[in-house]
Amino acid sequence: MIEPTCTGPVAGEAVTTLGAFDLGTYGYVSEEWWIEGVATSRRASGLTDDDGRWETEKDAEAAYKTRLIVCRPSDPRRSSGSVVIEWLNVSGGGDGSPDWFFLHRELMRAGSIWVGVSAQKAGIDGGGLLGTGSNLKAVAPERYATLSHPGDAFAYDIYTQAGAVLRRSDGPLAGFPMEAVLAVGESQSAVFLVTYVNAFDHDAAVYDGFLIHGRGSSGASLDGNMLGEDGEIIFSGSQKIREDARVPVITVQSETDLVMMYGIRGRQDDSARFRWWEIAGAAHFDTYGLIASQSDDGSLPPAELAAQLAPPEEFLGIKLPGPMNSGPQQHYVLNAAVRHLDAWVRHKTPPPKAERIVSEDTDEPVLVRDEFGIARGGIRTPWVDTPIAVLSGQGHEGEVFAQIFGSTSAFDSEQLASMYPGGREEYLALFEKSVNSAIAAGFLLPEDRDEIIALGKAACPIS
Repeated sequence: MIEPTCTGPVAGEAVTTLGAFDLGTYGYVSEEWWIEGVATSRRASGLTDDDGRWETEKDAEAAYKTRLIVCRPSDPRRSSGSVVIEWLNVSGGGDGSPDWFFLHRELMRAGSIWVGVSAQKAGIDGGGLLGTGSNLKAVAPERYATLSHPGDAFAYDIYTQAGAVLRRSDGPLAGFPMEAVLAVGESQSAVFLVTYVNAFDHDAAVYDGFLIHGRGSSGASLDGNMLGEDGEIIFSGSQKIREDARVPVITVQSETDLVMMYGIRGRQDDSARFRWWEIAGAAHFDTYGLIASQSDDGSLPPAELAAQLAPPEEFLGIKLPGPMNSGPQQHYVLNAAVRHLDAWVRHKTPPPKAERIVSEDTDEPVLVRDEFGIARGGIRTPWVDTPIAVLSGQGHEGEVFAQIFGSTSAFDSEQLASMYPGGREEYLALFEKSVNSAIAAGFLLPEDRDEIIALGKAACPIS
């Protein structure tokens, strides 16, 4: 294989979605690099069954040129040695970084490096499931005119080559320790990572661990296709992560992923190199990821953070049937997930096993809910164990981008009085007890405890 070239940092202002806060305040810098080479696609050479043991062989070659966004400590001595490489999400028609949204607080306080890879064609040339015209060549045509993507059959190898370039002594991270190189991706990116682990990782051997966040029932095809003839997303099959996974894999699922994306069919038992987590009350995307993450740099007063979590009823001009999911538990649980993955890679310390959300034994995925409508089982947090609203990954019909945001149904004062007869004092005591239980179970981090408790106080509507 001809080694790809990597040049940069590229002068000028890159198109990114890293938020509205100043990275420099936290000792971080953001850089953009070009990566250029020849990528190889793969085709089936044998079985590609739902057990994930896909048999493939090299197929076609094609030239490409894409970009990396590197967000790192300005001082290599502050670096933790953990590098988190996100497969940027293109469902919105551009390069989105949803796992940076959810994880940036944990990554920056740990001194980790984050890298975003423009692995798919839609992020560069347009398209995607929403097609908003936010692709790189539309937003900054002069800056990105030379980028070239041959199609998503080659996205897998582009992602491999990006990881390999970052490991090189002459790459963008020269001089930085690299003790754990972790692959992450949400939604469509997670669907591609399922196929990557099953069909590419054994040969590539670039990444030390995988955090697959919000996947559907199966992976993308080897040619990079996710759509049927009618243009709808395909969520068929029940593809597992191969039992002989080369490195540790954690899959984190919301209620939406289990039901709307049929991810429940991909459930599998935990094993020596695999964990499957399901977060009760979580939606595929929520107000933390959409709104609060853009300004949450760790310095927001609890009241301001709580205000930013207030659920809107509209997104990108799409009117929702009601308030979207406002629970921040996905953010905090993902903080724990990436910390566990890092420890699993470095120290061979496996993460805790998580209870599954209770579901009915039916052809269509149906979650079992309590008398309020809150899902039973799964990873428990104070937002579902001491609720002031019903948080769900379901509840909205209509356009797909309306459905993925889940729902919030606030309890009225009469319901709250019945649930917490001791008033605000009782509620806050129960909330803190739930936080402590989730930390003890390993699904929340001790470093997040004080903020979560303060947030619970700020958001509490009980007098």
